[in-house]
Amino acid sequence: MPERAKKNIGFLVSGRGSNMAAVLAEIADGRLDAEARVAICDNPAALALKLAADRGLPAVLVEKKNFPGRREFEEAMVRVLKEYRVGLVVLAGFMRLVGPAFLSAFSGRVINIHPSLLPAFPGLEAQKQALDHGVKIAGCTVHHVNEAMDGGRIIAQAAVAVEPGDTVESLSARILAQEHQLLARAIATLDLD
Repeated sequence: MPERAKKNIGFLVSGRGSNMAAVLAEIADGRLDAEARVAICDNPAALALKLAADRGLPAVLVEKKNFPGRREFEEAMVRVLKEYRVGLVVLAGFMRLVGPAFLSAFSGRVINIHPSLLPAFPGLEAQKQALDHGVKIAGCTVHHVNEAMDGGRIIAQAAVAVEPGDTVESLSARILAQEHQLLARAIATLDLD
């Protein structure tokens, strides 16, 4: 039986990059058989740019404001990902929806991590939504990306108990700790052949 090729990962990030860092640590420690190829960031102030540079990962800034429309912005990201021979795109705190131009270029190979147990609480401020609704269990989800906001097929989930007196910040911190573990585990389960 031939040896399976490593997953060649490209990250899309907008902020701190902590989920990207968690995946990079799993790769570096040999617990995830993958290769990080590039990080694309849409925010020049994002800490993720420095994080990538500090780890020797090429980081490319692609700002939407530099393109006439969404399609051109997405096509620019696709060009970068293809230049780095990316086979799996991981949205790790990327704060934009991706559309048809992007998804068709990486059909079935775009995943996202979201801080709720989807299909509950899609979109922004999922942890606040969970607290506002009084749920007792929150969590995070890794899912395939489609054109619906946080609407793709679920790959993996992790539950987090909502504690009495939780704030958005305290619940978010516990969910983030689970995200850091779940994302690499989910990537490991994907069969991209």
